[in-house]
Amino acid sequence: MEQPRALISVWHKEGVEELSSALSSMGWQILSTGGTARKLRSAGIPVIDVSEATGHPEVFDGRVKTLHPAVHGGILARRDRLDDMKTLDELGYGPIDLVCVNLYPFVETAARDPPATNAELIEMIDIGGPTMVRSAAKNHKDVIVLTSPSQYEEVVIKLSEAGGGPAAIGMEERAKLALEAFQSTAAYDTAVSNELESRFRGAKTPSMINIATGGENPLRYGENPHQPASFYPEAGEPTGLASAVQHGGKPLSYNNYLDLDGALRLARNIIHSCSDHQHGCVVIKHTNPCGAAVDLTQSEAWKNALASDPESAFGCVIAFTKEVEPSTADAIGDHFFECMIAPGYHPEALAALSSKKNRRMLTLQHMGPRQTALSLRQVSGGWLAQAQGPPAVDWDNAKCVTERQMDEKDFSLARFGCAVLSEVKSNAIILVSETPTGLATVGVGPGQTSRVEAVRIASRRAGVRARGSMMVSDAFFPFRDGIDSANDIGVSSVVQPGGSVRDQDSIDAANEHGISMLFTGTRLFLH
Repeated sequence: MEQPRALISVWHKEGVEELSSALSSMGWQILSTGGTARKLRSAGIPVIDVSEATGHPEVFDGRVKTLHPAVHGGILARRDRLDDMKTLDELGYGPIDLVCVNLYPFVETAARDPPATNAELIEMIDIGGPTMVRSAAKNHKDVIVLTSPSQYEEVVIKLSEAGGGPAAIGMEERAKLALEAFQSTAAYDTAVSNELESRFRGAKTPSMINIATGGENPLRYGENPHQPASFYPEAGEPTGLASAVQHGGKPLSYNNYLDLDGALRLARNIIHSCSDHQHGCVVIKHTNPCGAAVDLTQSEAWKNALASDPESAFGCVIAFTKEVEPSTADAIGDHFFECMIAPGYHPEALAALSSKKNRRMLTLQHMGPRQTALSLRQVSGGWLAQAQGPPAVDWDNAKCVTERQMDEKDFSLARFGCAVLSEVKSNAIILVSETPTGLATVGVGPGQTSRVEAVRIASRRAGVRARGSMMVSDAFFPFRDGIDSANDIGVSSVVQPGGSVRDQDSIDAANEHGISMLFTGTRLFLH
């Protein structure tokens, strides 16, 4: 049997010595480049420089070293084609049976703080590496391709069990490694494309959408048991829910992820908009807030958020903006919730919360204010993209349009109301009030085709607490009936974007009822 050859050229060198040593001991010849070759030689592993195999030196600071027919001919030659092998022999090139490559750290360089310059970033765009990976993956019938240290051990074991020859790696395993190779280059190209789109074009929405993810995490099922589902973290360093640490309980479901995402967005809105209050609490059910509150004490924030709609909060998802305290866990008691997410948990609080079965507590350490980011949504035949973040209300230019004016406390309550409202499905109405030491929703009317019906639902949930509350609407009132309904339930102030051709009718109705009304100029639809 002809001596098998492996080409090993890696940036991340974890496990490469062990892999190369094992291959060498099984009679493989090792080709390598640059820093990888130096590392292997320092470990006493025999190495042939790729430049020796190609008969051409590395040039341009290593920009060109593997882009040569001796490399790609050795990888791409089809072993079952006599003409391929005859040509390879006539050229004096040998076959390459294994390619082990991982790529320049473009993603890590792009994420640097302070940011890398464009020139530094461009030097981290790998050319030879992806080319070798794609060549080997294309010819995986004849070439084993390794792109991650996690693959090394299994391949070495299978080779050693079968005497070291490349035939030990069967077609099923080769196909799996080839797929992972193509996925790695696709993710790499996506990262390059997206980062350069941001730097070179700088538009609020991209000229083309490219998506890359981490590996699949299968879920039990989707929204319903007959629907298969999985969670795919974003590629690169884990963020958001992908970085959350779960404390016990069964695995998260598809619906858990949706509700946790809604809870996290709203909690971050509150951090962004209500910094005067120490603690925030959010209660979510089926992606809609059924209660939210901010307070000087966390246990009161929980009690007030729950009081907004205790019936809907059965089986809810809860988010806190601060570490969960023992007194809060005591206040929650036996209340049935599915999941909770917070920046942390006092050990006593975590122990108390974990004493009930089927609760999932998650820690997300870096729960900072919400930032505007690109949001993608799939529709039939394509994708929608928009910039999405906390409510972008220009409070300096918000205008009180009624005879009865608003004071600074009213503006603080309005900011809280808009922070919550922006995460309520449209048409949306919420009622908010001051509490002895904070602010809270007292009624939420989500997702109605009629704005007046949303008022009725919020009123029904608020009951007597609607009296004296502030009503916040995600869009303008097209008729005065919404303001008349607000008066009927005892609302003292209204916050809405304005912009209707009948705005004056709403203003006149508010003045008739002695209600103050603020026009924000910002619609907050959430479809």
